[in-house]
Amino acid sequence: MNNVRKFTSVEILEKLISFNTVSRNSNLELIDFVDDYLGSFNIKTFRVFDSTKQKAAIYAHIGPKCSGGIVLSGHSDVVPVDGQEWSTDPFVLTKKGDKFFGRGTCDMKGFIACALSAVPKMLEVKLSKPIQIAISYDEEVGCLGAPHMIKSMKSNLPIADLAIVGEPTLMKVVNSHKGISLLETEVKGYEVHSSLVNKGVSAVMTAAKLISWLENEMKKNYENSKTSINKLASPFDPPYTTLHVGKISGGTAANITAKDCSFSTDIRVVPGESMFDWIERYKEEVSKVEKRIKAINPTSYINVNIKSSTPGCKPEPEGIAENLVRSITGDNTTNVVAYGTEGGQFQEAGYSAVICGPGNIEQAHQANEFISELQIKKGESFIKEIISRQAV
Repeated sequence: MNNVRKFTSVEILEKLISFNTVSRNSNLELIDFVDDYLGSFNIKTFRVFDSTKQKAAIYAHIGPKCSGGIVLSGHSDVVPVDGQEWSTDPFVLTKKGDKFFGRGTCDMKGFIACALSAVPKMLEVKLSKPIQIAISYDEEVGCLGAPHMIKSMKSNLPIADLAIVGEPTLMKVVNSHKGISLLETEVKGYEVHSSLVNKGVSAVMTAAKLISWLENEMKKNYENSKTSINKLASPFDPPYTTLHVGKISGGTAANITAKDCSFSTDIRVVPGESMFDWIERYKEEVSKVEKRIKAINPTSYINVNIKSSTPGCKPEPEGIAENLVRSITGDNTTNVVAYGTEGGQFQEAGYSAVICGPGNIEQAHQANEFISELQIKKGESFIKEIISRQAV
């Protein structure tokens, strides 16, 4: 190992940023780089490909072949830069003052760089319990890659006790987030001239009825959240389950009943409520509306496609993941977020999980995304302490 070149976090970050891993693209160049890097230390890696074979997750086990380890988990994909005004090339790491600019610096290649740069230290010390590094794909489009990766990890590696998801939290402990489901609803109507509207089925107006139902349910959640009991129960902002339609398309002309309409919905569920129950309630309403349009024309229908469903991350006040991270960071505050992570997926698989990583989430997805030099150093110190805790 003495002949193997060691890289700093910033050097690795520079390389990671150079790969355009926007979710619509392949991430294999980045995965190849990580594979080669870990391979230079004779660390065995495992890949888990998606159905297209153009994307993959990668994971590795460092230390003794025993259970009880720690997973350092991150995602390789980033959001698009289309339409954003950048003052630097988003895929070239650029330092200005104490900030490193580039797409993914904050969300979340900074954490991955800190973890990878610490590999030589993991090998130098004698670990009593292992450290596993896990890098997934398609997190930004619904945490699609992590479940396959986690399943493979449980089959091929000794099972770790806990997972630390390094999303940008300014190194504060985030112990809970909402569950998120992305739905696509397709409405098929029946075209007639609008002067004969009673004989047609407008897909647009039918979609509007479903959208109104979603909005009314969210209003009920809002009203319920204002009770004194629920105010104390939910630390989220907003403190209730949300049902939001962000995109809609359909119709041909103002004087034709629309044949087609589709709209996209995200449902963000507070812990304690069931994502399954919310989807079933929506499907029940869809079924009622579909019966009404089929009575007008039997060729009309409504399809609901669940694009992704990411479970929420539940608080673990006495969990080993939360206790470990609090003891390292000294952070005893309670923090929750409304965005999704693979934290809930690790929990469903039996791991204790917590979210903590360098960078500020306010920079994520923004033009001129950056991570500060101080946050990189805090990330490095955090992982260094993890290694120390795992050493003999």
